[in-house]
Amino acid sequence: MKNIKGNVFGGITAAVIALPLALAFGVASGAGAVAGIYGAIVLGFFASLLGGTPTQISGPTGPMTVVVASAVVIFSSDMNAVMAVVLLTGLFQIIFGITKVGKYVKYIPYPVISGFMSGIGLIIIILQVNPFFGLAGYGSVLESLYNLPNTFTNMNKEALFIAFSTLCIMFLLLKKYPVSFLPH
Repeated sequence: MKNIKGNVFGGITAAVIALPLALAFGVASGAGAVAGIYGAIVLGFFASLLGGTPTQISGPTGPMTVVVASAVVIFSSDMNAVMAVVLLTGLFQIIFGITKVGKYVKYIPYPVISGFMSGIGLIIIILQVNPFFGLAGYGSVLESLYNLPNTFTNMNKEALFIAFSTLCIMFLLLKKYPVSFLPH
């Protein structure tokens, strides 16, 4: 109760960020936007049930999106297998938390972690090229790259204008109002 103002602003900030992020990661995973919303809800429930830290916000992540996207491609006709992959991933994370395996992350060199996260970012960007141009996305990076010439010939100019305008507005606002402008 002593930090109610920080909790309220933290909750609002997390919700504003988590909702579109959950939608986007759900679509990027290949399971759909609704799956992203349900994933964020379930994640939030279990994160609050099992505890957390004052500085931690649990939400959808790029690495998990890549895991789910890979499972969707491999088990495209069996959503039960995809959900089993997600469940096992969660169980492994819980086991790693209980056994305190996370403390060994400090021994992984920074370039390895940076390269891993950059690679995931690149995968997500490549998967979002078609939606940026107003077309349906592909389920794999190779398929997206292979069909790139078709993307440029079949693009929806109105969708491209909206996507590009949104990107420009976002970068201009972030330059003027950095993320740290929110009250703490």
